[in-house]
Amino acid sequence: MTAGDTVGEPRFATELLFTDGLPEMDDDTGYRGAVAARAAGITYRQLDYWARTELVVPTVRGASGSGSQRLYGFRDILVLKLVKRLLDTGISLQQIRTAVEQLRAAGIRDLAGTTLMSDGASVYLCTSNDEVIDLVSRGQGVFGIAVGKVLREVESTLVDFEAASADTVDELAARRAARTA
Repeated sequence: MTAGDTVGEPRFATELLFTDGLPEMDDDTGYRGAVAARAAGITYRQLDYWARTELVVPTVRGASGSGSQRLYGFRDILVLKLVKRLLDTGISLQQIRTAVEQLRAAGIRDLAGTTLMSDGASVYLCTSNDEVIDLVSRGQGVFGIAVGKVLREVESTLVDFEAASADTVDELAARRAARTA
């Protein structure tokens, strides 16, 4: 994407959102909802709502009934934090939803050099300083979010928390199932 393209105009597709520049993590390792919410700077209620409305769904383990616990991967937490930042700047949840969907479709090659820019109505993906300058010089950029900086913030926050494996039994769900059996 160039600075002139909105997030609604994907140019290429990949399977994962944010594939490069991330710490290597096992796809079966994730963080419980409370940890993901804290690392992203959101409430658990927001996390639950965003998962239920499929804005940001956990990729390690989704909810599988009452009492089950979702597990969020590093990429998920990064997206949660980016969504929070966009909300804080006044972007509507509907526009953020469109941006997240299109970012998934577009993928990102170099996360450290990526900036999300917005004019208050649309979100633009800039992958170089020239694109940022071009966008601002045309009067379109009101604010920018350096994705690489957010990535490092999430990394440093998660250092203090223990990751869980998707293979571990969801203790609360197991207890509830045993009670009803």
